[in-house]
Amino acid sequence: MKSDAKSIIETGKAILGIEFGSTRIKAVLIDQENNPIAQGSHTWENQLENGLWTYSIDAIWNGVQDCYADLRANVKEQYNVEIESLAAIGISAMMHGYMPFNDKEEILVPFRTWRNTNTGKAAAELSQLFVYNIPLRWSISHLYQAILNKEEHVKDIKYLTTLSGYVHWQITGEKVLGIGDASGMLPINSETKNYSAEMVDKFNKLVAPYGYDWKLEDILPKVLSAGENAGFLTPQGAKKLDVSGHLKPGIPVCPPEGDAGTGMVATNAVKQRTGNVSAGTSSFSMIVLEKELSKPYEMIDMVTTPDGSPVAMVHCNNCTSDLNAWINIFKEYQELMGMPVDMDEIFGKLYNNALSGDADCGGLISYNYFSGEPVTGLTEGRPLFVRTANDKFTLANFMRAHLYASVGVLKIGNDILFNEEKIKVDKITGHGGLFRTKGVGQRVLAAALNSPISVMETAGEGGAWGIALLGSYLVNNDKQQSLADFLDEKVFGGNTGLEVLPTAEDVEGFNAYIQNYKACLPIEEAAVKYKN
Repeated sequence: MKSDAKSIIETGKAILGIEFGSTRIKAVLIDQENNPIAQGSHTWENQLENGLWTYSIDAIWNGVQDCYADLRANVKEQYNVEIESLAAIGISAMMHGYMPFNDKEEILVPFRTWRNTNTGKAAAELSQLFVYNIPLRWSISHLYQAILNKEEHVKDIKYLTTLSGYVHWQITGEKVLGIGDASGMLPINSETKNYSAEMVDKFNKLVAPYGYDWKLEDILPKVLSAGENAGFLTPQGAKKLDVSGHLKPGIPVCPPEGDAGTGMVATNAVKQRTGNVSAGTSSFSMIVLEKELSKPYEMIDMVTTPDGSPVAMVHCNNCTSDLNAWINIFKEYQELMGMPVDMDEIFGKLYNNALSGDADCGGLISYNYFSGEPVTGLTEGRPLFVRTANDKFTLANFMRAHLYASVGVLKIGNDILFNEEKIKVDKITGHGGLFRTKGVGQRVLAAALNSPISVMETAGEGGAWGIALLGSYLVNNDKQQSLADFLDEKVFGGNTGLEVLPTAEDVEGFNAYIQNYKACLPIEEAAVKYKN
């Protein structure tokens, strides 16, 4: 009820979650029952500078301030009150990447995001040294690549963190990181709930000849699990979020987390044998394991839940960007014909039409590679649509091929988990933009993974809601429950969402598509090689 929400905001009992996604910064305010009661957002885009993907420090702060101002306006419009205080705050962001700072708290090089694939040599050497798959986008890969490149700034590093860790530090003064996000900096030991001491030691010995006056353990954030004290909003931090000056300091802030962790929370997938798939600009699947994998795989990253359980992650740099680009072509056509444009209607019509296409897309293939794709071994990408003269080139098959492409690489990685490692999963939940058109993205993903896929009504709330729930876990966990039990009882209350089962025809069709897709990868490689 509006009056209840108004009173919760007025008495400072609401909880704020902010997530820095790759195209949108989103803020969600929740009540004591963990229901969203207000939201704000800001649209932003990464920039390609000197061959590397980045967001500027100004863009980070202008973005979050605009997002918070939008939230304030939403609260004002709905409840006619001002946000003065809150019960808790949580910050989440895209995982991984590289943000090194000197002793004056100045960033030494522009933020290098997860999207960069320039760290191949470093990742390969570290994977061999650690006997553990170290992905290209992990912070340790970026750091070691900068060392191999003999970059001048490395000697001046006093602190190295991720985007969520950076924002949290700036608003609380605390150099900490949630364990899920920390597991994308350097491997975590699930027993000690800290960075692997063995790998820290190996890295220090590896770089000792360079003579830096820092040790790895001195420059990394302190690792915290969900529910642990991570500091309080400082007066400067309050001003950094709310330029209007209404927000008061002293608010508890939960450990900052990566978007993978908040996705697990938002889909109630932190228990063993559960999983979730996030599908937006990039995509990733997270399967919470009962035990470690039998060996390292280059396509599979080992990370953790926000409370430290081992998770097998298949991360794909590309998902819906190319699909959206094609949808925009149809939007332009409608505008050209003088038709009114409703983007939800365009998405709905084209997505649903795709389901009437051939299960194998009639032989059509799409490579949605806006950037490189480590799972298929490409350091750069070229969006590409491939067909022969004899393929069934219809609108339904065309759209279906692009929908399949959005989760094609995800399938390649997960086939290893299910077919080779025989991993068992009780439930996989989907969330993100791909699932916005009801039933379509779900059916495509169910075919790709040959597994039932659930989508909850809350799926659209995404990571900002997930980090707000971690804020709630920090301050409302009066029973001292585990995170999984807290989510089950206090948040989801038995709601498992709407489930779609794979059909034999769809699974067979997707398998035929992916066989064709893998066989034709040399075409994509040639496009990368010859098209500047």
